[in-house]
Amino acid sequence: MIGWLLLAAAAVALLYQSAALAASVSFFLRARFAPAPPPAELPPVSILKPVYGLDPQLEEAVASHLRLDYPEYELLIGFQRADDPAIPVLDRLLKQHPQAQARIEIIETGAMNAKTGVLDGLSRKARHGVLVVNDADIMVRPDYLKKVVASLSQPGVGVVTCLYRARASSLAGCFEALGIATDFMPSALVAPWVGVREFGFGSTLCFRRADLDALGGFAAFDDFIADDYQLASRIVSLGKRAAFADIPVVTYLADPDWRSVWRHQLRWARTIRHSRPGGFAGMPATHAGVWAVANLAAGNVGAAAALWLARSAMGAFAGFAVLGHWPALLAAPLIPLWDLFASAVWAAAWCGNTAWWRGRRIRLGANGRIVENHRAAEKNT
Repeated sequence: MIGWLLLAAAAVALLYQSAALAASVSFFLRARFAPAPPPAELPPVSILKPVYGLDPQLEEAVASHLRLDYPEYELLIGFQRADDPAIPVLDRLLKQHPQAQARIEIIETGAMNAKTGVLDGLSRKARHGVLVVNDADIMVRPDYLKKVVASLSQPGVGVVTCLYRARASSLAGCFEALGIATDFMPSALVAPWVGVREFGFGSTLCFRRADLDALGGFAAFDDFIADDYQLASRIVSLGKRAAFADIPVVTYLADPDWRSVWRHQLRWARTIRHSRPGGFAGMPATHAGVWAVANLAAGNVGAAAALWLARSAMGAFAGFAVLGHWPALLAAPLIPLWDLFASAVWAAAWCGNTAWWRGRRIRLGANGRIVENHRAAEKNT
């Protein structure tokens, strides 16, 4: 009986891997051969980049935004504190690019999610009607804005996000980067195929100021941990749709060890669990590596081999062809091992409501609201 149940699970997992591969191939073909056409006139854009601390590759990430091939844009870099160690570094960088319309802003905020509080202040200082938000460590190509704005100009689109690949310097970080490229990103491409209409990542959110104002500004979700998801979801609720730009971006994982990677992944998992509990509950169906090992243990060698090969092939294509993450190609046979780690994170995510974020512990409530954090607790004692 158990053998048959494992075969049924293998069939579901194989179906998902097939769908993920098809979604990845579809995105690859569209981005390569039928990209979104640019609008007749490129609108001016304000890029809002919240920064907290001097992370590795921060200077390189910001520098990539100063060399964009776009007619008119401004870059607003927001900090919570005037003594942030990254300010002197970025101030020196901006002085090296006097032609760029870029400036540093200090935004004091009492929001539970300080990042959203900074974005709220930056949005009030921005001059243009099209806004782009991305995380501090996001690195982009010169044609980034053109690609993103082209997607926003398509009929019905209200918010645009970008797929991303990660770089890292430690073994633990490289393993996490492999999981992002071969698991998280393919799952994002499958989501629209199964009816998920709202999606958005901190890698990029491009939208119109008018839609943000209709939502009440960033202050409307300054106590949510998944502010990127909340923004995309609420713009979709206005009758618009979310879309992927034809260009991936690059992030840098500063997690130095396995404990940090575990905490990072557990925070993501609990965030998804609270934001989209139904989808989170079904995530084991995507972990083909787990079902391959289980079927192998049960003697279903053929099913195990088929799952291992399907998972490796899907991950290699999505990671390398779609995102340009070359380790996904070189380490293709090892990709299913990520599923074992991801399953452990998934199980642990059900066993608590707290997460580590920027060196402090936060407690999550319904829909991903931050109901308590260590900093707030200290103020109350």
